[in-house]
Amino acid sequence: MNKLAIRIAPLLTALLLVACSSTPVLNAPAVPVPAAFKESSQPVTAADGTTWKSAQPAEAQARGQWWLAFHDPVLTAMVDEATAANASLAVAAARVKQARALAGLAESDRSVQLGAGVGAQRSGAPSQPRSTTYQASLSASYEVDLFGRIAAGVSAAQADAAGSEATYRSVLLALQADVAQTYFRIRATDAELATLAKSVDLRQQSVKVNQSRFDNGDIGEFDLVRAKTELAAARAEAIGLQRQRVQLEHALAVLLGKPAADFAAQANPLLQAALLPAIPAGLPSALLERRPDIAAAQRAMVASNARIGQARAAMFPALGLSAAGGGESSALSNVLKWSSRSWVLGALMSMPIIDGGRNKANVARSEAVLEESVAAYRQNVLVAFAEVEDNLAGLRILAGQSEQIDAGVVLARRSADLAQKLYQAGRSSYLDLLDAQRNLALIERNAAQLRGNQAVTTVALIRSLGGGWDSASVN
Repeated sequence: MNKLAIRIAPLLTALLLVACSSTPVLNAPAVPVPAAFKESSQPVTAADGTTWKSAQPAEAQARGQWWLAFHDPVLTAMVDEATAANASLAVAAARVKQARALAGLAESDRSVQLGAGVGAQRSGAPSQPRSTTYQASLSASYEVDLFGRIAAGVSAAQADAAGSEATYRSVLLALQADVAQTYFRIRATDAELATLAKSVDLRQQSVKVNQSRFDNGDIGEFDLVRAKTELAAARAEAIGLQRQRVQLEHALAVLLGKPAADFAAQANPLLQAALLPAIPAGLPSALLERRPDIAAAQRAMVASNARIGQARAAMFPALGLSAAGGGESSALSNVLKWSSRSWVLGALMSMPIIDGGRNKANVARSEAVLEESVAAYRQNVLVAFAEVEDNLAGLRILAGQSEQIDAGVVLARRSADLAQKLYQAGRSSYLDLLDAQRNLALIERNAAQLRGNQAVTTVALIRSLGGGWDSASVN
């Protein structure tokens, strides 16, 4: 036995050394991270006085009630309602619970497994009398994790659970952003409808005036018909925009977890884009720690890497220990007596010898899954950078447009007022008046659309930066 032990010892030592390296070291993928966002020019403290903390490392950092920066109680109530009732968020939360349960299952493999059993057996033969045997036993089993298979499985399951939690936070952030963006789109549509309502009123007054002038013989039928045509066109445009608002309202109802028939958003035109908070972009390197979708991709890499170790460990021996003790007797009253005791101890080491290349193929598959998760992580990072740059550029360009369109609205109102006076004085044609009124209606509607785009893009920037700065967890 001593000679056998001496011969086996080097082999076991070599196997243990190999097992120690069965799970490869996961190095951070090489991703080009710029020193600053190209489009970033925002201060850490917003110009309107709103305090926004720059992104800090740690993925689990608070995501926060970022919507409070808009100072809109209706929006706040809607976000809270959606968080409590949205079905997609409930699905994500259930998946987190599943992943946590699976992690618990993997963790249980590290513990001693205890079991108890009681039973009776009736036997007999033609030449022998029938007999009954009663049994009661307590058993225990334990797998010695020689080569890290169980530890790798636990690491993979824990990484999956952490990834599910990050995915939940991503779904939550997306839900909150979708609610806010849909809400602001409705308000921008309300502002457009208000503009069209003014245009309809103006057209009605124009028809009334032209009808009176036509009845008095001051103008021909052409001006009257043209005024009525413009009125019908303005009404049709307003009706068409109502369809867009209804669709947005229905989409918001779904986000809030309500039937579309039971929800109606009150008209609340978005009149001032200046109330929107200015959002600091922070550093690109911090974005890697803040965005929940990137965190989920990181956890996926960790899980894939751990499963490589799990697959490699399956190629090495597995050592299981077992023990059982109890009593056995033909009389039920004697089963638990000392004289009826029985016990057994066992140890079993097993390993694959010929498996047709199954374990080797499983290792190759696990390594390929890791390659896929690394590529997905790098792609997520690049997309995240691009989204931030897109939204920063969008806000910069929209701000420039806003300055020009505000000046244009002032000029268009002045032009329409002059055209009205010239037409009433008989110094210009009705076509000139219509042209000035059309320009005013168009630029006011463009201004309303621009305000909506600014609000939606502000929310999109917050979302692309990973949300606010408070915690969000799954119970």
